[in-house]
Amino acid sequence: MDIDTTLLSPGREFLSRLATFLPNLLAAVFILVLGWFLARFARLVVARFLSAVRFDVASEKAGITEVLSRAEIPQRPSELIATLVYWLTLLIVVMTAVNALGLQTVSELLNQILLYIPRVIAAVVVLILGFFFANFLAGVVRTAAANADIPEADILGTVTRYALVVFTGAVALQELGIGAELVRSAFNILFGAAAGALALAFGLGGKDLARDWMARYLESARARRRKP
Repeated sequence: MDIDTTLLSPGREFLSRLATFLPNLLAAVFILVLGWFLARFARLVVARFLSAVRFDVASEKAGITEVLSRAEIPQRPSELIATLVYWLTLLIVVMTAVNALGLQTVSELLNQILLYIPRVIAAVVVLILGFFFANFLAGVVRTAAANADIPEADILGTVTRYALVVFTGAVALQELGIGAELVRSAFNILFGAAAGALALAFGLGGKDLARDWMARYLESARARRRKP
């Protein structure tokens, strides 16, 4: 029996592969450790920046904090964004470490996830802006209806707000590649409902102004006719 062929040759091959793989493994471990510290630092910086610009106060005014509370999410909006940055950074770090190990299949999977993240961020931005706009427009409708002495002013404002919130959610789903048909149907229904509520509120709220303007115009016309 050839001992060199049966025993020593596989051992040499194993040691050769280990010697080739070990530097990559050490590099991956180093990347993971360094990336973990970097992710924690990024989370801290983002949290402090959002706190400095009073992001949580603006989120509370937009109704985002209320939505999180109803969903039983204890974190503040700034904490959620900071946590999102933390995990995004970690994902990039893990992807870099996997590339260092030469694991092609895992690397491609992580790359697909990473390419999807910008769509998630865009959907989050759409939701935040949508909440701001929904609250603003609901306040405008409520004020206009109240000025017109409409008893249902609060109801009109609430309907406008929730209609825009639902529409914003549908747009966010479309950004994520979910429910394109839902978005089109929601746009047709909710846009019509919101436009109707706005037209009703502003129409009723402005009728007194139009009546006063018409009365002043007619009075001015009569005064001109009386002049010799």
